[in-house]
This record gives sequence, C-alpha cells and structure tokens, in this order.
Amino acid sequence: MLTAPPYRNEGPRALWHVSDDPSLGRFLPRDGKVWAIDTRHLPLYWFPRDCPRATFWANEDTSDGDVERWLGGDRLCRVHVIEPAWLARMCHASVYAYRMPEETFELEDRFWISAATVEALERRALGDLLALHADAGIELRIAPGLLGLWDAVVSSTLDFSGIRLRNATLAS
Repeated sequence: MLTAPPYRNEGPRALWHVSDDPSLGRFLPRDGKVWAIDTRHLPLYWFPRDCPRATFWANEDTSDGDVERWLGGDRLCRVHVIEPAWLARMCHASVYAYRMPEETFELEDRFWISAATVEALERRALGDLLALHADAGIELRIAPGLLGLWDAVVSSTLDFSGIRLRNATLAS
C-alpha cells in the first residue's frame, strides 16, 4: 500500500466516509461495497464531491530531481491541485466526514471496503476546506487544466492520487 506523508494536526487513525450529504448515518453497500478512507488519506476528500483534483507527494523511490521540481525540495510536502473554476466552490462547499466502525472493513489499496451495512459512529462538518488545507500544511495549487499536469505527475517518480479527473477541463 502506498502511503502519503503525515500532515499537521492529523489526529488519531480512524476510518472515514466523506460526503456533501449531512443526513447520512447508515451506509448500505453500493455495488456490494461501502467505501472508507483512513485518516492519513482523508485530505484527498477535502473537496466538493465532483471536484477534479491531482494530489501528489514523495515516497522512498521518488528522485531528488522530482522532489525539487514538484515539491520545492521538501520530501514531506503534500500537494493538491484543482482547476480555477473549482476555487469558489471550495470556499462555499459543505462537506462532512463520517467516522466508521472498523470491524467489517478490509484494506483494498489505500481504501477500506465493507460488504456489510455500516452505521456511522459520528458526523463531523469539515468547515472551511481552504483553511483545512492550510492548517494541515498541505499545499493547495490552482492550475488552468489538470490533464497535462496529471500526465506529467504520473510519468514522474512521485506517489499520487487523482480523483474525479473525468470532470477536468480539456485545457492544459
């Protein structure tokens, strides 16, 4: 499993489901699965639901050149990139993290999957998504188009996660 570096104020390990729906509590498997993410990877979801984003960081195999080029020389840096059209939505989005009981979940890559119905243990409003990034020390960048950037990141020695890239503009 690939693991992102820790972030400032990370908090204890837990499993989370993130949604823009404040009324969830019971999670029924969709296509046989309830999805969750652990605390270390939770920032990958500090975005409005359909927001395309490219995220990346160094791992033990990342070259010094890529650390310099992409992370300003800081091997512990985490970077999240969105397109300009999503910035206002980031400022106004309401997103919630639901803490999940771990008993029925199994690790699948960096995600946790349960085939059983799951009752959330708690719901937390994430609040200001830009402030979350800043407080965590995660650099949030704005790029005119993600797809060209994404191709370059995937071709590098960085570790990465791309989410909702099908929603990215074709400009690069």
